[in-house]
Amino acid sequence: MDGKRGPILFRVDGTAASSWESLYHCLSLAAALQRRRRGTHFFSYLDPLSLAQTINRGNNDWTPAEQELGAPGDLELTLRESRRLHASAVVLAGGGVTADYIDELRSTGVTVLTIDTEPGVRHPGGVVVNPLLAPSAKAYRYAPGTQLLLGRRFALVRGVFRRQRTIRATEQPGPFRALVMFDDDDFGDQTLVRTEQLLEMPKVDKVSIFCKTHHPRYDEIRDAVSANRGKLEVVTESKEMMTRLVRAHVAVTSGDSGALELCCVGIPQLALPTRPAHLLNAKRMDDEGAATFLGASADVGFEQLHEAVNLVLDDPMERLGMSRCGRNLIDGRGGDRIVNGLEIVLHAPALRRTGLRIAA
Repeated sequence: MDGKRGPILFRVDGTAASSWESLYHCLSLAAALQRRRRGTHFFSYLDPLSLAQTINRGNNDWTPAEQELGAPGDLELTLRESRRLHASAVVLAGGGVTADYIDELRSTGVTVLTIDTEPGVRHPGGVVVNPLLAPSAKAYRYAPGTQLLLGRRFALVRGVFRRQRTIRATEQPGPFRALVMFDDDDFGDQTLVRTEQLLEMPKVDKVSIFCKTHHPRYDEIRDAVSANRGKLEVVTESKEMMTRLVRAHVAVTSGDSGALELCCVGIPQLALPTRPAHLLNAKRMDDEGAATFLGASADVGFEQLHEAVNLVLDDPMERLGMSRCGRNLIDGRGGDRIVNGLEIVLHAPALRRTGLRIAA
């Protein structure tokens, strides 16, 4: 098999400890690779195992990993899987990635693409992607020849959001509907807290929670839905998400990659981040006019959220401006741009890979 047209191996885990966000990044990138007729294989440690269905549903192959990324012995298993597949490139995403890990993979001749949203590792080469808006290239340490793909042009957007971009070109009429989307990790345990606060606001007619069934407090969310029938719902399937995205007037998010996907659709947002990387991302969204950054989730109470929700719902021009800014900020083509950059590296002669190129 021609190495330049070999499959792409994704080494990423999907667990509560390692964050499911990295897995969703890789699924979005895998979909873009498949549009270029690249085979995509996931070598992942999953918890729960039902996530394997999500991977396979995207026409990806999945091989279960015996241990988490970066654990003793994991590198040898990843090398073996790469050789078995004759992979052209290996995509690494997760906190267990180290410079030695990348070096060992690159020594076999395979190209390494690392998804790194919280720079702390010195990258010895390959391609580095940050699908969030921040930090900038100054925060990264890298060797000459490393390709950096950073900024809004490389935001990864899942198909369910990208397909609603055209449909929600204009806002739906009232009554007002709100989304709560802290993704499945929900690091600050905000989903239920903010949902209960929104239900107390007279201007909000209905609240939709976006999360999967492996959310840490999914059973409690279902109980809350049962207690507030007609005003609260939980949405877990993509087909249901599509109809709710079109109707939403405002969303409460953590300023993570899911918030950027809502920007692509054009939904005004109020951001309450918990993690440092999401805090920087939320501030950039606010600077661009796509969202209102209220502050760290632990510092924002009911009164502040209530005031912010009323300001957005009372002012149609504010919602229109945030929607337009969000759509201009994220166009949903980040995955295709990353694939373009990866293909250039894969097909470039070795002598031409020594220069540093930064795309932002």
